[in-house]
Amino acid sequence: MLIVKLKKGENINRALKRFKTKVKRTGLIKQIRDNQHFEKPSMKKRNQLKKAIRTREYREMLENM
Repeated sequence: MLIVKLKKGENINRALKRFKTKVKRTGLIKQIRDNQHFEKPSMKKRNQLKKAIRTREYREMLENM
């Protein structure tokens, strides 16, 4: 559980920003989204491979420009 204590004289918006950065660093939102539905390990590997191919093709396209 993430806890952000309000410092003396600190604005609530600043504390909220610190909370959001902590959530982003821990990867909590990504983990929650991944757990919304089950994905077979073979599908995970296949999706990772597709993503790697897309990024490689994109980088090659940028190099050729």
